[in-house]
Amino acid sequence: MEDYGAINISLLNDIPLFIDPFLLYASDKPEYKALHENILDYLIFLRDKALDGGVTPALISRWYRFPEVKQNWLGYSETGNGGSGLGNGFGISMTNSICDVFRDLRNETITESTHLEKLCLFKTGVGRDMISDFSCNLIKEYLLQYTETFARKYLKSEQCQIIAVKKVKFDYTYEVWRSSEFYLPYFNNDFVLLTPKDLLTKDENWINLGDMQHRFLDITASLPNPEMRDLINDVYRKAIPNNAKQKDISKAAVATIGKYPQLMDYYIKLKEEDKIGAIKASADIISEADKIFVCNIQRLIAILQEKTTFYDESIGSLEATKKRVKFLKHIIENCDGYKLLYNNGKSVKKEKDLQLLFKLTWFGTAFDVNAETNNGRGPVDYKVSFGSSDKTLVEFKLATNTKLKQNLKNQVGIYENANDTQQSLKVILFFTEQEQVRVFSVLKELHLENDDNIILIDACDNKDSASNVKS
Repeated sequence: MEDYGAINISLLNDIPLFIDPFLLYASDKPEYKALHENILDYLIFLRDKALDGGVTPALISRWYRFPEVKQNWLGYSETGNGGSGLGNGFGISMTNSICDVFRDLRNETITESTHLEKLCLFKTGVGRDMISDFSCNLIKEYLLQYTETFARKYLKSEQCQIIAVKKVKFDYTYEVWRSSEFYLPYFNNDFVLLTPKDLLTKDENWINLGDMQHRFLDITASLPNPEMRDLINDVYRKAIPNNAKQKDISKAAVATIGKYPQLMDYYIKLKEEDKIGAIKASADIISEADKIFVCNIQRLIAILQEKTTFYDESIGSLEATKKRVKFLKHIIENCDGYKLLYNNGKSVKKEKDLQLLFKLTWFGTAFDVNAETNNGRGPVDYKVSFGSSDKTLVEFKLATNTKLKQNLKNQVGIYENANDTQQSLKVILFFTEQEQVRVFSVLKELHLENDDNIILIDACDNKDSASNVKS
């Protein structure tokens, strides 16, 4: 996998990565540049059809509606690899906005090229997850061929099947998507799709709204007309109130860009001029994700198998869940397992990532482990169950969570009632002594310092305080 250049996916749960179409444009690889041009060809087709009018619901379904390419095991699914895909809402939003957003497609005067991600800069109702899903579908034929080549070279025949895949290549003559057959890895009654690492990113596309707001003054500084630059900066400054906070500054940037939408093109031009930065950022992000979600998880599982009875399932869900959490605590605190929660000296910063790490350790279990289970009162991190009568809820929190006190006081009790169970665990990780002090203070204030169902895990790189952490 490493030599082939593909991300080593987990066939247990999605890894939070997605395709950034800018990386097709930025690459020196001819096949990637061709894929970028193919995307533009399809955007031209859609735009011209929208200009002509008469895009019916049936045509929207035919041209815009795609299932999520779940077989690549990438994305934000909290359980398995299922997702909603691109429905009619995406098609309607695209049809309504495509003529304005891509008016100068392939006739650009400011940017070098057109970029699909520009949709996210307008108020179009199209988000980054939709851009990723759309991009993935538009380059699906390449990903299928990429995977087929790997399968024929490296896999055994019993690991693969010939699969008829829907919506692979667009037929511009008949204006329909065609299916095709491929020899692919086959797992759990579905095929598996590989994705090259150099097409992936995490959290944000290279071109994104937040970055555009943050770089507003860089954008205006790049304007070739001094008079226009001064005028726009003046409008921007007047939109910022006294004693402004960051959200006020961002709001002023959005309002000014709304009045002068050509600023979006100058922002995209800045991003185009930093192609190397996009490629390097992607490589750094994927290296970090690969280490945390693949390499470190494999090491953690190996340690748990070797040194504990983590995978013994001859007990109920509460005992099994508590036992596993305590084994994790032991490995993290006493067996240098804390190092697996760091990359280049930086700790895990997002609870979603922490929760995914926990989920990945439950491979091969007879228990039903569902993430983000929602039974009417909001989603709980995990519900671990064995049948309908044995259920345990688990909330994983970072000590830095600003709503930690509120969560400990109210949230899990509400979830217990909604899920018809009185069994729950609260697991809190801290990475510094300051975070540790804050957690102890919250627990003491809520009179929960002796609650056996609250488990603290010390992931500090200085382990001197481990003896003070309750088990």
